[in-house]
Amino acid sequence: MCGIFAYLNFLLPKDREYILQVLIEGLRRLEYRGYDSAGVAVDDAKDGENPSRKVRLLKQRGKVQALADVIQGCKELDFSEKLNTHVGIAHTRWATHGEPSPINSHPQSSDTDNEFVVIHNGIITNYKALKQFLINKGYKFESETDTEVIPKLLKYIHDTTEEKLEFWQLVERVTLQLEGAFAIAVKSRCFPGGLVCTRRGSPLLVGIRNTGADTGTDKVPVVYSCDQPLPGDEHINVGRHPGITTYTPDGEQTPIEYFFASDPSAVIEHTNRVIYLEDDDIAAVTNGCLSIHRHERANDDENIVRSVHTLKMELQQIMKGSFEAFMQKEIFEQPESVVNTMRGRVNFTEGKVILGGLTSHLNEFRRSRRLIFIACGTSFHSALATRQLLEELTELPVMVELASDFLDRSTPIFRDDVCFFISQSGETADTLMALHYCKARGALCVGVTNTVGSSISRLTNCGVHINAGPEIGVASTKAYTSQFVSLVMFGLMMCEDRVSMQARRKEIIDGLQALPELIKEVLSLDSAVQALSAELIEEKSLLLMGRGYNFATCLEGALKVKEVAYMHSEGIMAGELKHGPLALVDSNMPVLMVCVRDGVYTKCQNALQQVLARSGRPIVICQQDDEEMNKLKVGRQLRIPRCVDCLMGVLTVIPLQLLSFHLARARGYDVDCPRNLAKSVTVE
Repeated sequence: MCGIFAYLNFLLPKDREYILQVLIEGLRRLEYRGYDSAGVAVDDAKDGENPSRKVRLLKQRGKVQALADVIQGCKELDFSEKLNTHVGIAHTRWATHGEPSPINSHPQSSDTDNEFVVIHNGIITNYKALKQFLINKGYKFESETDTEVIPKLLKYIHDTTEEKLEFWQLVERVTLQLEGAFAIAVKSRCFPGGLVCTRRGSPLLVGIRNTGADTGTDKVPVVYSCDQPLPGDEHINVGRHPGITTYTPDGEQTPIEYFFASDPSAVIEHTNRVIYLEDDDIAAVTNGCLSIHRHERANDDENIVRSVHTLKMELQQIMKGSFEAFMQKEIFEQPESVVNTMRGRVNFTEGKVILGGLTSHLNEFRRSRRLIFIACGTSFHSALATRQLLEELTELPVMVELASDFLDRSTPIFRDDVCFFISQSGETADTLMALHYCKARGALCVGVTNTVGSSISRLTNCGVHINAGPEIGVASTKAYTSQFVSLVMFGLMMCEDRVSMQARRKEIIDGLQALPELIKEVLSLDSAVQALSAELIEEKSLLLMGRGYNFATCLEGALKVKEVAYMHSEGIMAGELKHGPLALVDSNMPVLMVCVRDGVYTKCQNALQQVLARSGRPIVICQQDDEEMNKLKVGRQLRIPRCVDCLMGVLTVIPLQLLSFHLARARGYDVDCPRNLAKSVTVE
């Protein structure tokens, strides 16, 4: 949801065309996050005798390519001019305050001279109070955004504080006045060659590329502010405490490049060395030296350094290759992604499962009162899909909660609860808020994410990285199946010492070993699913029905159809058919049913016969050796291979992923960037 990208070259001459190309390509890597407009800020020509340059803003509604076209058509820019040191910032905006338009796009500016320009992800919840304060001081606002208060507040503090402030001190002073969730990058004419970024509840990382020499360290110390207030704090009174700090960074004048981004995918083509910022960190680059500051220490156990991590991601992983879209590529990557999820964790010969991040807490899991799985969207469905099996293997009560509803109810949490927080990005706002809620009440918190260094992975007591690889398409596919497999592995680890479970464990572990080849077999149905999508292209609604292990499959399939094909679809528990949904069934309503040979097979057959009796048009996902389906004379069938019952959900969801993809493509929609949606939902 929105994307930040910034590029700083220090003592490395680059022409303006190259700098703009880096910024635009960075935005392209962030397109999957969802956006409706884009913009950049770069240095313009020198302003007479003023040593600092003017700042040029270029913004446009629509795709990044539309912005690139605006840049190419800008005759005032000298693309060939070499800039020895330069800061460029770029942004993709997902509209929250004000419609998509160039004036509402980022960067937002402090004034007509663009003294301070800001790009911002998230929402400033107290922006109205700040805006009114600034209006009373004579500032005029041009946009409808909450973001515009930030550059204007920066200018106000800069102009009214008698003592000279460092750039990062100025930004700290402003962030202490802000409420809400945000990531911010600030560029200023008043601080040439400097860049300051900060975050609170929205992801941000720093990429480092030093072509000449080693940076000399893999850790950057955090510098904390002093205890006395800076002069000028009396000017502001909007209910926040003033900022305080005194540190000034230093360092050798060595050529270096920095890349600030919302996501590793935007920097991987430039560097694999990154620092993940934590909430309330302020990262500042001055004279080529990076420093990290915090206002105050939260507790004695707080990490006082930020480590430089090496990304394992490869550039080819975030490229489409021969596929039409990232979503299609990620659907077809599932045979490999589930292998990567299990690699090094499942010993098929000895029947052992080891999740290294959880082993030290195994006794706490077994002694717990209950297991609570908290997530949103697709991640919620992965927990729902494995709930029955986890209850069976752990013999503990298992609750599955939507994060937003969980918070709305102020659900009671106890110290002997174990709470799992599932999120592909590790940055989902509602899930993060639920994590803070449970952690404050003493529960053991476990993260299940696909993103190393994410907020959830850092804030939880322990966790599992699902290793699905980068997922670019907004509609999650391979992350779902990898989350599914990760939770199954957790259940297997929990029951390893139970003699009564050994036969069941072996059956499931054998099923996991066969799973990649079975997924490949299901993917061979692609052409049949494409033909089915052609029959459904004019339909307005689609019902998906199942029960038991496959109820979650129907919910997930319905979500995918809604997300990318913009078609009303509803996942229905087959056992609830007579309690209302049967009224929708007639000869005009397509009904897709999952009916596989498991513990509820007979009940699913009964539901299927009720649909047939009312002239319904069922499409059935069933197993290849199911002769009963032929007797029922079901017209359209998608036959999948047999697998152990609790893993069938991995196989049954894939035809629905393919169906949603082909429906969207047939309707002419962008499957990777569906309207109004974002990959990482970092606001409530």
